[in-house]
Amino acid sequence: MIRILIVDDEKPICDLIDINLSAAGYNCKAVQDGLKAIDLIESEPFDLILLDIMLPGADGYDIMEYIRPLKIPVIFITAKHEVKDRVKGLKLGAEDYLVKPFDVVELVARVEVVLRRYNKTEVVLTAGDVVVDEEARKVTKAGRPVVLTNKEYGLLVLFIRNKNIALFRETLYEKVWGDEYLADSRTLDLHVQRLRRKMGWEDNLVAVYKVGYRLEMP
Repeated sequence: MIRILIVDDEKPICDLIDINLSAAGYNCKAVQDGLKAIDLIESEPFDLILLDIMLPGADGYDIMEYIRPLKIPVIFITAKHEVKDRVKGLKLGAEDYLVKPFDVVELVARVEVVLRRYNKTEVVLTAGDVVVDEEARKVTKAGRPVVLTNKEYGLLVLFIRNKNIALFRETLYEKVWGDEYLADSRTLDLHVQRLRRKMGWEDNLVAVYKVGYRLEMP
């Protein structure tokens, strides 16, 4: 399982990131102090580090200098939004830079992009008895193949990668259709209904009032 270290001095933010990335299938560990983060990096293997800049003990830039020789990808997550701060972070070797406050779906997407860049993504996704082999682009349910359209497959992957997270209709439409969402469009609802039926997710793929949909999985 992909292991991610979250380094942020605000525990509520650590908890928010931990909950959502864990729901997406990642193994997370969080710490709120820069020196403790370095101790963890020395003693445990991590596939990705989400790093704040303003930290007690050692700031994010200092930690980045320490991490760079280890070749562990880093995404800065910080309230420092000025261009000079982004440039400094990227020049130090960070793969990406996300400014607080951020959307959880965007965070998960950026994590996926960086892990894919380092060939660390898991090519098999699971949700209950549903298995998606992304490399072969095959879907099975209880061991039996399921035939999906391209749009249904795109929705399925998005829901599984964001299990237990409410996804906005606009986000679903833009990521799967690549178009701006039209409020009066029934296209998304029809595709979700068909996906729900094919996967047997009548009780799992739920509508979230005034938001969109959420795949509920233990």
